[in-house]
Amino acid sequence: MHVHDSTLSRRAVLRLGALAAGATGAVALAGGAAAAPPVPALPVPSGPPVSRAFLRSLDRSVTLDGWVAEPFPMSDVTLAPSVATRSQDQILHLARQYPVDRVLAVFRRNAGLDTQGASAPGGWEGFGHANEEPWGPDDYPGRASTQTANLLRGHYGGHFLSMVSLAYASTGETVFRDKVDQIVEGLGEVQAALAAMGRFSHPGFLAAYGEWQFSQLEKYAPYGEIWAPYYTCHKIMAGLVEAYRLAGNDQALEIATSMAAWVHSRLSVLPQSQLDRMWGIYIAGEYGGMNEALADIAAITGDDTHVATARLFDLNTLVDACAAGTDTLDGKHANQHIPQFPGYLKVYDRTGEERYLRAVEGFWGMVVPGRTYAHGGHGEGELFGPPNTVAGDIGARNAETCGTYNMLKLSRLLYFHSLDPKYMEFYERGLLNHVVGSKRNTQSSTSPDVTYMYGVNPGTRREYGNTGTCCGGTGLENHVKYRDSVYFRSVDGDVLYVNLYLASTLTWEEKGFEVVQETQYPKVGATRLTVHGTGPLDLRLRVPGWVRKGFTVTVNGVEQELDAVPGTYVSVSRSWSPGDVVEVTMPLSIRAVPTIDNPAIQSIENGPTVLLARSASREYLRLSLYAHMGLDGTLDGAFTDLGDGYFRLGDLTFEPAWSGDDTQYHMYVERSEPRVVFAGLDSGVANASRPDGTTFLDAVWGDGGFADRADFLTKVQRTVEQFTADGLLSRRDGQRVLVTAGKARLA
Repeated sequence: MHVHDSTLSRRAVLRLGALAAGATGAVALAGGAAAAPPVPALPVPSGPPVSRAFLRSLDRSVTLDGWVAEPFPMSDVTLAPSVATRSQDQILHLARQYPVDRVLAVFRRNAGLDTQGASAPGGWEGFGHANEEPWGPDDYPGRASTQTANLLRGHYGGHFLSMVSLAYASTGETVFRDKVDQIVEGLGEVQAALAAMGRFSHPGFLAAYGEWQFSQLEKYAPYGEIWAPYYTCHKIMAGLVEAYRLAGNDQALEIATSMAAWVHSRLSVLPQSQLDRMWGIYIAGEYGGMNEALADIAAITGDDTHVATARLFDLNTLVDACAAGTDTLDGKHANQHIPQFPGYLKVYDRTGEERYLRAVEGFWGMVVPGRTYAHGGHGEGELFGPPNTVAGDIGARNAETCGTYNMLKLSRLLYFHSLDPKYMEFYERGLLNHVVGSKRNTQSSTSPDVTYMYGVNPGTRREYGNTGTCCGGTGLENHVKYRDSVYFRSVDGDVLYVNLYLASTLTWEEKGFEVVQETQYPKVGATRLTVHGTGPLDLRLRVPGWVRKGFTVTVNGVEQELDAVPGTYVSVSRSWSPGDVVEVTMPLSIRAVPTIDNPAIQSIENGPTVLLARSASREYLRLSLYAHMGLDGTLDGAFTDLGDGYFRLGDLTFEPAWSGDDTQYHMYVERSEPRVVFAGLDSGVANASRPDGTTFLDAVWGDGGFADRADFLTKVQRTVEQFTADGLLSRRDGQRVLVTAGKARLA
């Protein structure tokens, strides 16, 4: 049972032993004498922010083999006010105010330690049933003889530790470092107290419940008897890794490494067939990103034992199918499987085994765009639907926010490997619309006030709140790391990638450059970058896929000759001088974007922003829009700009998906285009449909717009010829359509 204990460092063993000695008394005290009085909370804030240089000295992030681009330390990027900082500032308030003792309460209760009078966070993160015990692997009395509750508890505390670690790396506020240190110290005390019980299989075990859930999983216990024990384990380990990586806490790595040794001791003795079956069990076999956390520990320590442990989490049926391009996702729990893929990619980085890379790329392509809603979410009732189905997979509860959190993480890692712009194209969509918009526009010291489901069905509301839920946990992290993907650099240091147009300042100390980005994006389609520094640098600017009216770049007022194709990057490579100014103009435009499976069901989008039509109706709103279409394929003339990202069409108000509003809304509308109309001129001809639902006007405008009037008329003529040849349009009606198009004055 303890065969793998030798993987613990001598320092870790001594620490566990010393803490266990002290914890023995604490366990006894908890069962008899009165508890010690609560420890007073630390004042908030506890000191001025530390310097950026000090934060950089703490950062122990690792660039993995195979990466061609890498992120900057979070302390190298500061954010100016934007739509993202609204969410960031509100969650930072929670991080400052929320008591550490509440985070640790469920762990301390499980270990028999004094909870300092703190209540549990609540929701899924409760204390469990009053009759529940921290059963070990061998003394669980069985489902019929037990009463349990809150069997995912501990996950929220892991996310909270990640949040305060990220917040410290971003802001340097010492209140966050203090909370990191207090949580890690508290988890160390809990781990030692559990070891002192002599009830568990390994001194590295750490949880807010007993080890019995892991044993029952090995017996294929279903969701209901257990929850998802390795999911919780991952959140704790991931938080510890972040505390070590970003906040300089060495004890965090010791605890995480000892947990990894415990995991190895459990799983390494099981046959592959048993592991395959375990990881395929609905929810009970959900393990979050255990393979990612273990691969991270391997990268930090250089010990490939942790890679071997990570590979014990391979769900081989899924890996092999995705690597072969075989889509088996229909009906699978989305967020049970998405978090596995960052881990597979990091195992690839450690092993070079191409099967993992092919699987990750294949999986991503099965989700984006064919299963992705307008705001970047996916899934109905937490499950993946059929391939290439969006409108057909809209139900009562769509788009679990956890899933988008993990798809963004996966997209970011894939970009580091390939520089393929599609990954950052999706990243912007999901980040601006789903993630920024998942935080209610309120400030709370007790609740994250974030969404579980950010629904897409007619007349829905965002499911805000979520203290203690899975999405409440990922929501703690989402809003404190916006700066981590605004800029990347090539591994060789020659290229700077500008991925997101958010007001910010980058300090690239090694190159001697500072880049200040001033913008009101996504409310305005323009940004200004001022470069402070001297010498050569290749500046790569992302050209968003939504661009319809051009993407113009000037340097010191001189327009650059660039092939700015939407969905790519352009290069501005030169020797820079202090104060050089780069101005980017990319006019916003309002578009109707059809779903992949039903061209009549469409989202309304302004540049990168999805617009939500406010309405309580539970039926799709039927809109006629082609009559307002401009020559460039946009709908700008039909909408009244109300300012701050809001618009009006007739009696409908449209709000930006990133607003944080709490309203009933429609993310999709149903196009109702009964007749062929151009620029308000009605031909009187029915808008005929093909068998797949594509109408005549859909075919005309399918490419998004036209360079000039001649191109428009040519497309109308060709479409008339096609529909006439297919028997969908009479020659007489075709002539009427051509005459109307000729008279139309499209702006």
